[in-house]
Amino acid sequence: MVNKRKNQITKKEFNNHTDNTFASIRHLDEYGNEYWYARELQKVLEYKEWRNFKVVMNKAIISCENSNFNVLDHFVEVNKMIELGKTAKRKILDYKLSRYACYLIVQNADPSKEVVALGQTYFAIQTRKQEITEQEYDSLSDDEKRFYQRKLTKQGNYTLQKVALSAGVKNMAEFHNAGYRGLYNGETADDIFKRKKLRYREDILDNMNEDELIANLFRINQTKQRLIRDKVQGENNARAIHYEVGKKVRKAIADIGGMMPEDMPTPEKSLKELEKEKKKLETKVQEKLEGV
Repeated sequence: MVNKRKNQITKKEFNNHTDNTFASIRHLDEYGNEYWYARELQKVLEYKEWRNFKVVMNKAIISCENSNFNVLDHFVEVNKMIELGKTAKRKILDYKLSRYACYLIVQNADPSKEVVALGQTYFAIQTRKQEITEQEYDSLSDDEKRFYQRKLTKQGNYTLQKVALSAGVKNMAEFHNAGYRGLYNGETADDIFKRKKLRYREDILDNMNEDELIANLFRINQTKQRLIRDKVQGENNARAIHYEVGKKVRKAIADIGGMMPEDMPTPEKSLKELEKEKKKLETKVQEKLEGV
């Protein structure tokens, strides 16, 4: 009887392989956002030549566009220097990929490769873990909703900053203040900080309730879309767009009779404080379990 074990893989081996293979090349930026490098993913998916892998990635980019997602949010061009010898170096093109981008790539890769099949399952499962349904969201506590919206605003700000840099923005603090001034009737980030009576180095976004975070997230996303759609160039132009979008979001809130963001109550505890309390509780529980 022929041993079929050679072409099969157990569930345990499957999980270990995906964790080690795909999670090990996962990176985190300074904002805590995860990404993968295309060149590293190319090797993992067993594509020997970049040109062949690029064909797969181009199909993934088309899939991204057809799904009405912004390609720049998921496929970010970067340049790398590689060493050719003791002294020689060469610049090569690479990409920072989001989890969703990796998912699209493995969906368009050669299905005959076992590692591709593993990747399809890995990224599908992990991508689902990042999603949340409306019903699931409604079941969250107020603080959990704040954490969720804060995560989205952090990711949104990161993407907006990348788009703003491409538009020629150098003074990022003033660029962000332009958006705040539009949304908060002239208030800068520092004004909001003082009004909320925050302590030194506290983050204003960590001290916003769910509705205030949502208002800012809308401002951030709409500004990003305007900068990309209108191909805005120049620091002053980008700043003006951010201010204009902030004002329009404010007007939309006023038109529907909503509460102005500066009138929204500041939560009793910042998200940083809640994180510390959670860690403390987890430590106590762990100590009790170890003492049993």
